[in-house]
Amino acid sequence: MEKATFGAGCFWGVEEAFRQMPGVTDTKVGYAGGTLENPTYRDVGSDRTGHAEVVQVTFDPALVSYRQLLESFWSLHDPTTRNRQGPDVGSQYRSVVFFHSPEQEREARALMAQLQTSGRFKRPIVTQIEPAAQFYEAEDYHQRYLQKQGLGSCHI
Repeated sequence: MEKATFGAGCFWGVEEAFRQMPGVTDTKVGYAGGTLENPTYRDVGSDRTGHAEVVQVTFDPALVSYRQLLESFWSLHDPTTRNRQGPDVGSQYRSVVFFHSPEQEREARALMAQLQTSGRFKRPIVTQIEPAAQFYEAEDYHQRYLQKQGLGSCHI
């Protein structure tokens, strides 16, 4: 099993999309990329901690490739808007890939460059690609939130 960590706006819908992918064995929503240890949803929502709302994906690379996860990531949100996804505004909603290995970094950068030149997006991609940061699991009520509410999606 391998891990992948993505920030693409509100983590509820992003988690649900990844959770549905064959080969994904687990998902956790949480916070990464900031300065405050053990942040809460309220802390992160203040837009002062530097954390992004993220989904940590555990996957079986024999069943789903990291590239497939990246392709899904870039199709789930608008990677050309800085610190915003739909009505959600703030650095916690930024587009970010936290890589867990040099191979993941290479693949993320290569696919982002390919997408940038493909014409698929009319504006420059602003997705950040950074080394995996400390992951802080979000509060239990955020885990599989849409599933608990009987919803299949939210903004995506």
